[in-house]
Amino acid sequence: VQLQASGGGLVQAGGSLRLSCAASGIIFSMNAMSWYRQAPGKQRELVAVITSGGSTYYADSVKGRFTISRDNAKATAYLQMNSLKPEDTAVYYCRSSGRNAYWGQGTQVTVSS
Repeated sequence: VQLQASGGGLVQAGGSLRLSCAASGIIFSMNAMSWYRQAPGKQRELVAVITSGGSTYYADSVKGRFTISRDNAKATAYLQMNSLKPEDTAVYYCRSSGRNAYWGQGTQVTVSS
């Protein structure tokens, strides 16, 4: 099983980034996909979830700014992040949840003020 997260980088406040999480080794369509983030000195927190049926959940801190989506044909989940703030700076991780749970390796997002 491999979850390959990509798309992080350095962006100014107010900017946008799109993260991708490409999965292999799992039946992607049957897994819920999540994005978490961990800022320095803080615990890892849930950012967004999309179920196998397409239902979504967002942390209050990102509602209205972030959008999670999935493309089952490409076995890829996405996190579109708009109106980024310095407090969004963190390592972002994707996670699959099905019969078992797996984590991706993380991608750094840095938002400058």
